[in-house]
Amino acid sequence: QVQLVESGGGLVQAGGSLRLSCAASGSTYPMGWFRQAPGKEREFVACVSWNGGSTSYADSVVGRFTISRDNALNTVYLQMKSLQPEDTAVYFCAQGRTLYGGSGYYTSSQYAYWGQGTQVTVSS
Repeated sequence: QVQLVESGGGLVQAGGSLRLSCAASGSTYPMGWFRQAPGKEREFVACVSWNGGSTSYADSVVGRFTISRDNALNTVYLQMKSLQPEDTAVYFCAQGRTLYGGSGYYTSSQYAYWGQGTQVTVSS
């Protein structure tokens, strides 16, 4: 049974930083972060390959967010800097379906397991 547990969300002022963590149960699949703002569809944020060697990002977060993983700890991170009110959303981590996959997974259907989400609120 795969379980993903996010943590690290909270309330931050615009321009601030947060680091999200996702405790996973394995280290041989790509991992992604998605977010869903109120009234909007869930959207891709970032993906990291199974071994951390490659990453990909949504255009809206390039240069501000960094995804990484520590397979020894079975943990995936999302470091978020220069946060803006439009970054306010529930953030979800997800495990990809492809064993030893890379970082080119941008749609929800390419992920098999999801965490419960953690709220990030950025005040202006």
